[in-house]
Amino acid sequence: MPPPQPQIVRVIDLETTGNAPPAHAVIEIGWQDVALGKDGRWELYGEGGSILVNPGRQIPPITMAIHHIRDEDVADARWWHDVARPVLDPWPRRIALAAHRASFEEQFCTASLTRSADWICTWKCALRLWPDSPSFSNQVLRYWRKPEGMIHERGLPIHRAFPDSYVTAHHLRDQLNEASVEQLIQWSKEPGLLPRVRYGPDRGKEWREIEEESLIGFLGDRDPDIRHTAETEMARRRGGGHVGRMTAQELLL
Repeated sequence: MPPPQPQIVRVIDLETTGNAPPAHAVIEIGWQDVALGKDGRWELYGEGGSILVNPGRQIPPITMAIHHIRDEDVADARWWHDVARPVLDPWPRRIALAAHRASFEEQFCTASLTRSADWICTWKCALRLWPDSPSFSNQVLRYWRKPEGMIHERGLPIHRAFPDSYVTAHHLRDQLNEASVEQLIQWSKEPGLLPRVRYGPDRGKEWREIEEESLIGFLGDRDPDIRHTAETEMARRRGGGHVGRMTAQELLL
């Protein structure tokens, strides 16, 4: 009898005709699995892959210019409802799905297609685990972190479903080796916790550095990530946290 296959987190990346279903539709899905090894470490697992999808509508030129998938490339491809379930729901081995900025993929990969799977957003988790990164896009994290074992050419071209999922899988692997699946899922359910102020006179500063008057102004921001971050920082201060950069003692903790 062959040994049982390990449980996996499946990383997903989509290329689409636009950002807002049902007006827009999927034209390519890519995936790469990450599995927990017998040594207790998470590693990339299997070859992954990608499938072109017929979106049932023309691809706008502005979108083609990003991923270079043309109408003729998908004219004979299968429909999304025929492709999605087998890729998104490799039951019973899959314990979660993952994507970089997973809220985008979740719009198209609905609960009925995923068996109501939990999602891990590697962007939100990167904000928590690697706050010193100069940016948190999939590709900036790739070149800032230089993940071990990544084959450069396999992660190209960018804005195609398999290469992007392959890059994201390396971020996920390292996140899973720093925090539990449950912790990553919990962070992913919350708004993003931003390490630095995005705009205004305090742009680029750590949130704990700004004056309280400025912090209060962010509590009503329209961006849920900014609002959540401001609320979290205010709660920290109300609990006795000081204003300013972390002390040497805090950095050691």
